[in-house]
Amino acid sequence: MISVALAGKPNAGKSTFYKAATMADVDVGNYPFTTIDPNRGVTHVRTDCPCLDRAERCGNENCHDGKRYVPVELVDVAGLVPGAHEGRGLGNQFLDALTNADVILQVVDAAGATNAEGEPVEVGAYDPVEEVDFVENEMDQWLAGIVDRNWESIERKSRSPEFDIDDALTELLTGFGATEHDVAAVLRDVEYPADPMQWTDEHRETLARKIRARTKPIVLVANKADIAPEENIERLRETDKPVVPASADGELALRNAVEAGVVDYDPGDGEFAVTGDVSGAQKQGLDQLASLLDRFGGTGVQQSLNEAVYGLLDRITAYPVQNESKWTDAQGNVLPDAFLLPRGSGPKDLAYAVHTDIGDGYLHAVDARADRRIGEDTELEEGDVVKIVSTAN
Repeated sequence: MISVALAGKPNAGKSTFYKAATMADVDVGNYPFTTIDPNRGVTHVRTDCPCLDRAERCGNENCHDGKRYVPVELVDVAGLVPGAHEGRGLGNQFLDALTNADVILQVVDAAGATNAEGEPVEVGAYDPVEEVDFVENEMDQWLAGIVDRNWESIERKSRSPEFDIDDALTELLTGFGATEHDVAAVLRDVEYPADPMQWTDEHRETLARKIRARTKPIVLVANKADIAPEENIERLRETDKPVVPASADGELALRNAVEAGVVDYDPGDGEFAVTGDVSGAQKQGLDQLASLLDRFGGTGVQQSLNEAVYGLLDRITAYPVQNESKWTDAQGNVLPDAFLLPRGSGPKDLAYAVHTDIGDGYLHAVDARADRRIGEDTELEEGDVVKIVSTAN
């Protein structure tokens, strides 16, 4: 399962975002380090379900009238303060928790209502643009520190006749969540001495920065957008990172209203319908939420998750089935599973995503939409429905 991590300074709204996205029971408070131990839960990215191309909706619990929700892991970790890479606050614990994340949602207080330490100030009193490179820089310096602390070991290994600098770096960096492919791609992109004794601090820092950028890309979530000065949102959008205006509070209010039977709303919708009796105060709150959705096209919570997975990670959704004409599994369930695959994946990659044995026994695949066999080198596209034929079926 893809892992999405929430990062940012205290009181930016990470725990509210997490609760809204997972509906898990977590502490939400206006004080530093509300979150101590990482919270881990399941949220979803949203896409169009292939059942929209059929006469009837599939009925899958993760399909809401053609809106398909695909599960991903969401991790909420302790708030980050300046100097976290040196251990300030819960810095090392926070950064360690990000090791296995595939992508990071950096939650920024777009309202400027908290200072650099996460302490409450007046709306607009702090410049949120100051936070844009904050998490990135802390992670770069933290990883550079790990490389530096392990460098003496690499230098000792270099005395062996069989020593290979690329192998030594791969062994070190795969412990940070990088794959061998990631390390190889970064090493092709930088110039460095073959002898570790000749490496400088600049060499190590460049390596750390490029590995972090490749393995931990960042989406900025401009949270509290509903109360943020408009110029703050615009200036954040002018930065070099993907930016999604959001209101975690607004999403949580809508999710709670759905559970109370007051509104009809699916995560990621740009509008909602009032379906229950509401008081005057509730109506006023719902009117404000309607204005928020109209302004930004949604609360931004679902949009942030989608930008992280379908945007930065460039994933597609593929649907394996056993019956290519009915699009069902062996039990007759229509479109039972959805897998997020890297763009460029083929049917054999989907087979391995389903199960290692299915991949090992792969024979061929059938495009269920076109009802025709496809080759192993066929590049799958978003929404493809595929029958995998394997000796393990």
